[in-house]
Amino acid sequence: MIPASAPQITDAVRRNMALLIQLRWLAVGGQLLTILVVHGAMEIPLPLAPLLAAIGLLVVINLVTQFILQRRVAGLEYALFAALLFDIAALTWQLHFTGGLANPFAALFLLQVVIGAMLLRPSASWTMVAATLLALAILAADSVPLDLPPDLQDDEFSLYLQGSFVCFGLIAVLLVAFVTRIARNLRDRDAALAAIRQRAAEEDHIVRMGLLASGAAHELGTPLATLSVLVNDLRAMPELKVVNDLEADLADMEIAVRRCKTIVSGILMSAGEARGEAPQRTTMRAFLTDIAEEWREARGLETLEFHDRFGADIAIVSDPALRQVIGNVIDNAIDVSPQWVGIEAVRDGDALALSVIDRGPGFSDEILASLGQPYRSTKGRPGGGLGLFLLVNVMRKLGGEVRAGNRDGSGAKVTIFLPLAAIAHPTGGPK
Repeated sequence: MIPASAPQITDAVRRNMALLIQLRWLAVGGQLLTILVVHGAMEIPLPLAPLLAAIGLLVVINLVTQFILQRRVAGLEYALFAALLFDIAALTWQLHFTGGLANPFAALFLLQVVIGAMLLRPSASWTMVAATLLALAILAADSVPLDLPPDLQDDEFSLYLQGSFVCFGLIAVLLVAFVTRIARNLRDRDAALAAIRQRAAEEDHIVRMGLLASGAAHELGTPLATLSVLVNDLRAMPELKVVNDLEADLADMEIAVRRCKTIVSGILMSAGEARGEAPQRTTMRAFLTDIAEEWREARGLETLEFHDRFGADIAIVSDPALRQVIGNVIDNAIDVSPQWVGIEAVRDGDALALSVIDRGPGFSDEILASLGQPYRSTKGRPGGGLGLFLLVNVMRKLGGEVRAGNRDGSGAKVTIFLPLAAIAHPTGGPK
């Protein structure tokens, strides 16, 4: 099966923003829990109004960030940078009313710096460092000390150590969880870049193959026309009409020449060089039946079973490239199973599911793992494997996909899933 469309590079930024939103919700819950424990259970009076105002600001920032994440694609890095600066400002505000640098949770600034270094560009990361140093300077210059109860004033250092332990555990857990998720996002981004580079290389390969095929088609036009004239001349000669079986041989030669000319015309049409020819309007049933009949006649197959389970017919535009790559799959099946090949067409929702089945040896695990890559073939001949390569890429261009596998008994099955909208005629109904 061909892979889904590669994810956009901006998806990594979007996932990181979503992860930061989750982290901020955890921060809101943790801060509310801390206020409840310190102000309620430990009976340390806290300025609830400014602390709850900072938590409310974090909630607003999260909601705005979520809105931006859902509505916008461009500028996500700037929104991420702004959100992290707001986090620093909110933390500074909270620490200002809860002891300043004497508060063990001042170490949370380090978490902000690490997150910025992982998510932002170097210039923005250094800006985060500068903003953190500025916040620390503000807290050193002006902060409101905590008003500890008398029973805790003599144990202030022990209280600080307990808070430091909780803060260290919080930072360690959040960093491991955050870094692990970010590393996975970065791996996904690298995989997306690799897939894009691979696709670009394959498309460049297709362009070069197309140029070669187009040139060959032009070169073959003249000798094929000459062969067609010679065959007609031979059939018209009286002295040759008395030769037994010669008429049948000449008829087979004429059919072969006509098929070669059709293939050449199809190559030129696919390359946009079909002089004065418009795309042909036909129906799905006629298109598939014509392919089955053409390959049954051209390859002299003993049995080619075509099962039409498509249902209601629809009007389509006959695509020469599509016709050719379907023929390539049939040719591959005939090569390994010359006695019998099956073709089945069914309608799968808004798509055509066209299966080509044979009774050959089937695909190896290596071929299935690298389906659609050029020059991967078990036939051992030059150019092998290009049929499936072209099929996969044509299907990808049309928004479809290809699945291949081995049957339970013997043989292989290749199924083409083609969206009907990709080839449907604008008039809609059957011809």
